[in-house]
Amino acid sequence: MTHDPSTRTLFAAHALLPGGWARDVLLAWDERGVLTRVQPGTPAPADTPRAAGPLLPGMPNLHSHAFQRVFAGLTEFRGEANTADSFWSWRERMYRVALAVSPDQLEAIATQLYIEMLHAGYTSVCEFHYLHHDPQGRPYAEPAEMALRLVAAAQRAGIRLVLLPVLYQQAGFGGAAARAEQRRFVIAHVDALLDIVQRLRAHGVAVGAAPHSLRAVGPAALRELVGGLHAIDATAPVHLHIAEQPQEVADCVSWSGQRPVEWLFANAPVDARWCLVHATHLVDAERRALAASGAVAGLCPSTEANLGDGTFDAAAYLGAGGAWGIGSDSHVGLDAAEELRLLEYTQRLALGRRNVLADDAHAGVAERLWLGAVAGGARASGAASTQPAGLAPNAPADM
Repeated sequence: MTHDPSTRTLFAAHALLPGGWARDVLLAWDERGVLTRVQPGTPAPADTPRAAGPLLPGMPNLHSHAFQRVFAGLTEFRGEANTADSFWSWRERMYRVALAVSPDQLEAIATQLYIEMLHAGYTSVCEFHYLHHDPQGRPYAEPAEMALRLVAAAQRAGIRLVLLPVLYQQAGFGGAAARAEQRRFVIAHVDALLDIVQRLRAHGVAVGAAPHSLRAVGPAALRELVGGLHAIDATAPVHLHIAEQPQEVADCVSWSGQRPVEWLFANAPVDARWCLVHATHLVDAERRALAASGAVAGLCPSTEANLGDGTFDAAAYLGAGGAWGIGSDSHVGLDAAEELRLLEYTQRLALGRRNVLADDAHAGVAERLWLGAVAGGARASGAASTQPAGLAPNAPADM
């Protein structure tokens, strides 16, 4: 079978390349969907399709809980009288939904969500997946049943998927027993989580792993999980929630005498394979350590705002050269540009000035933020170890 070469080429009058905006760019890609040519300053070939407008690299969505899309908006009601709603009250409502979602429903929810992501500018997604068991907390006959439903959804939607099976073992620092409403999440033994990783790899799925958080995974299990994952694939990404809420920070200090990011860097081999999701409440030493490590700060501005988490000090972190990307997390909104706008605007509100996250190399704040999030998202997806990010040869033709 022969292929019309015009189906794998595109001409763009304006394209955002890793070095900034370029004019008259000819792009070509192979049958694997990998860019083979990105050439600016090229006259438009007569037989090549033209982009309808300015061409952007696709945005990686580095943090998603697909099932949470189904109740977006349903938590926008005040709880009990004379009590303040918070992340913790939202979490109670999330548990009720998590206990009700069937495999068929999860696949349907995720399919619609992933299609919406594509419309919103996301071309890949890291799925932080902890809805493992049936509603009674029993493993399915296929232990990776729920994960494979997400794989099917991504294939049907046509989005690139990185699946991050989550280890969740306890209810709080120091080994507090998991609560009954967490029963679908809990995997008692690290080997069982690594078995899910191997099952997904056998299906050709891009996969890493996620210790849910320091409060949900103890030190010994964290070491075993990271070591086991890296024995399977030394390039596989590791994601975890960290320092999202002040109460989490206070509880970590009470347990260990250290703040969460401080403890993590003292006890785990954090490097560019890691993504620290939220990392909202950091002191300067933690922020500098994170930036220097090459790990990615996984920022989810719309969800963090929705939950009242607090404000990430992006100005200081980007100023230190830290890697970062964006995720839609609980999916209260789905708009890659809006996540970046919200990130910039929170800095303006905190610092009382404009264009905070622009820099000397990129005077346009939108340009710097889009390129930064694309690069950090690729790293958090595990792709940056083998591929460049953005519209460049050998990168995915995601645009």
